Amino acid sequence: MNGNATTGDYNKASVLDAVLSEAPLTRSRLIELTRLSQATVSRKVDELLFDGFVIEQGVDAVVRRGRPSTYLDVPGTAGHIVGISLGARTTCVLVTDLRGRELGHTTVPSLEGGDLETTGEWLVELIAETGDSTEGPLRQIVAALPGRINGTRGPGKAEPLKNFKDSPLRNWLEDRLHAPVTLESDASVSLRGILRDDASVGNAALFMLSTVLTFASCTDHEIAQGRTPTFGDLGGVLFSGVGNEPLDGLLSTKGLLQFSKRQGLELEGIEALWSQPQEKVSRAKVMEAFTTAIVTAVGAVAVTLDPESVYFVGRLSPLVDEVLPEARRRLAKNLPVVPETKVAPQVVGLSVARGAAYAGLALAQSRLRESVLEPSRESLSQ
Repeated sequence: MNGNATTGDYNKASVLDAVLSEAPLTRSRLIELTRLSQATVSRKVDELLFDGFVIEQGVDAVVRRGRPSTYLDVPGTAGHIVGISLGARTTCVLVTDLRGRELGHTTVPSLEGGDLETTGEWLVELIAETGDSTEGPLRQIVAALPGRINGTRGPGKAEPLKNFKDSPLRNWLEDRLHAPVTLESDASVSLRGILRDDASVGNAALFMLSTVLTFASCTDHEIAQGRTPTFGDLGGVLFSGVGNEPLDGLLSTKGLLQFSKRQGLELEGIEALWSQPQEKVSRAKVMEAFTTAIVTAVGAVAVTLDPESVYFVGRLSPLVDEVLPEARRRLAKNLPVVPETKVAPQVVGLSVARGAAYAGLALAQSRLRESVLEPSRESLSQ
């Protein structure tokens, strides 16, 4: 802030924040949330009605005396958000309004082997199809990617992306859709979804066990951010505790499938490891190694980050559920305090897209607040 915004501008921004966080709500509720006077709230609501950020609809049936109190809401014309889960196997596009209410979602098999333009056009068509009934501007797109996704090709590739901001795909989408695009790791947006649903989560860590292993953490309910996409890529640099296998070799679907084959299990897909009968001795070896890797992963973050909770999500979640009792027993022998360790229930693709949409909402709402403060700065600077 440069000090040019007036008290009235900040009051208006506070009212807008409250509407975006809790609409539909009454003016009485706005007064409680903002702690502003009734007259101030009334003036600022009138301004936001004129701006098109707020509409009146419905009547509060609880009000018994005086003028009926109408509900205030955010209109669809104020804009919408797109969250994308761009996975190696499936892609999900989710559209929400500026209150975070879901307007639609689409889940399809991911495009394989496409070049930049092919992948970009494919995503544009998915976004258009999913948001065909939306009104108003597209305010923000957040796409969640696996930890090692190529910046110029489709999600089936697994090569390092040096900088999310310089991603050709990101830049192409911004030019094509005329909306800001942010790329995040799938682990980060998954943790955002957990934080959104549970305000009591303070310090936590999350492992995404999918095509590749990715990691995210939060401190005081805030997601930890790194300078580059390599932040959180623990799978290739930490050993699992099983021979020379890195964590990614046992805690990713690709790595665990290869490890299982070396133990004599010819699996058509990783799901067969828990959904179909397997040779007992070979499967026992795989599960022992997987358990050791889980213990190593939790132990590593426990002694370095001291999280209260450690979450596991992704396609290998059924295996984590199977080995968690034994993993907790081993952790209790080695750690003075064991963080609460559990599998977070998720819908493949959709849960990650929701987390991406939550991240987009935070960005768009912050930008709207700035737009409320901006006019006074411009007038004072002229």
